[in-house]
Amino acid sequence: MKDIFVLRQRELPYRVIDGEPVQVSFSSEDVFAKIKEENIKFLDLQFTGLTGRFHHTTISTNMFTPKQMKDGLPKLDGSSILGFTSIDDSDLILKPDPSTFAVIPWYEENKTARLLCDVYWGAGRGRLSRDPRGIAQGAEEWVKTAGFDYSAWGPEVEFFVFDKAHWDVLTPYKGQSYSIESVEAPWSQEGTGYPMGLQEGYYPSTPSDTLTPFRNECVNVLSENFGILCDNHHHEVATAGQCEIDIKYDYLTNSADATQSYKFVIRNIAKRFGKIATMMPKPISMDSGSGMHTNVSLWKDDENVFFEEGQDGELSQVGRYFCGGILDHANALCAISNPTTNSYHRLVPGYEAPVYVAWSGSNRSAIVRIPRHFEGRDYAHLKRLEFRAPDPSANPYLVFSSVLAAGIDGVKKKTDPGDQVKEDIFKMTKEERRKHGIGVLPASLGEALLELESDRIFLKPIFKDEVIDKIIELERKDQRDIAVRPHPHEFYLYFDV
Repeated sequence: MKDIFVLRQRELPYRVIDGEPVQVSFSSEDVFAKIKEENIKFLDLQFTGLTGRFHHTTISTNMFTPKQMKDGLPKLDGSSILGFTSIDDSDLILKPDPSTFAVIPWYEENKTARLLCDVYWGAGRGRLSRDPRGIAQGAEEWVKTAGFDYSAWGPEVEFFVFDKAHWDVLTPYKGQSYSIESVEAPWSQEGTGYPMGLQEGYYPSTPSDTLTPFRNECVNVLSENFGILCDNHHHEVATAGQCEIDIKYDYLTNSADATQSYKFVIRNIAKRFGKIATMMPKPISMDSGSGMHTNVSLWKDDENVFFEEGQDGELSQVGRYFCGGILDHANALCAISNPTTNSYHRLVPGYEAPVYVAWSGSNRSAIVRIPRHFEGRDYAHLKRLEFRAPDPSANPYLVFSSVLAAGIDGVKKKTDPGDQVKEDIFKMTKEERRKHGIGVLPASLGEALLELESDRIFLKPIFKDEVIDKIIELERKDQRDIAVRPHPHEFYLYFDV
């Protein structure tokens, strides 16, 4: 079978039928026909907030009309969605996208389907500038002005699945704590008998890997119900249920839609298995955290312009410049690709997460990697850059859009990334890194926000200033909330000073 991406028309979803992906174009008329044919009782209208959280409101299908599909529904108080609007100007409209129709399989009674929505101002005032999906759609149009037809994106989203998680943060004068339970963990009191050590969870077979049935079910639901094709799934490096399910690459907005739907499906399937899933980047001390390695390529006339035979790593000059743009703006990108204080517990040496600003081929210690599993023109469609910094707490619409902005800035300015680094950067001395011109990523969210404040001009073609201002404001609040609270480990370090 040919590569799925080459076969697809723009913005048309597919469904897996008899084991094969088949194009299905859902128009407004098709949605209403499906509602009747499958006896759908309710519609979940889903959208994404600025911070990346998924939201929804549910309506009865017997109240849903073609005019509402076309004009939208006045169902949203924007002041109640973090980062959207102020209370004095908060009337927003949800406009469903019929191509995103999917039946949610776990509602066995009162059958329910979902539609992803675009967010508009009321009174005909146009698109909400802080709607992440709108930003991504704008990025797709903007890339054409740079001379390309489209960009392709393939996120590798990692996450943890625990049996239980508890935390106490609501009694600050008493103290704060958390605990994690997992049958796979070496601290488990009721494990399988085959616990995994810290950083020993990569590709174990069953019965050590207890989550194979869970991931199988996730892949089935993603493909058969949501039209999201998954390359493969496996246990990841960390103990205690770290997993990865890879999404087939797609157009920018489609891929961000798929990432949000992926998180939605994983959390709900975990609940049905009696477990809890989290996209928190670093929930376990002294173990690997979860990343969202982001693969990107640029296309023109159905050709991958990152591929050039005979070049080092078969990476074209355009690909090198795009890489240079990412490296040039990497520190500022972190405020978007790694938007939580917890993100920077993952970005430390020794746990496979990238820390140093460099690029390479198969070297996973660099922040940008050029995967080299296959080479030659037969695999030209797979030539891509892998930006390894992002984590799954990030908003995929904003991550993909900002990385695109950085890369195109590099192409326009002809920013050369320098020589690739083939040595293990983690083993280099500070002096060796200096000689190679290798920089270091921000060590905290506060540092990343300072970088974004001073290096934001590259985002202007896609992001309005007020969007960047709001991102900085919200993340600064999180930073302050953590800064004013003592950490439990500080009692171990300093109680007897």
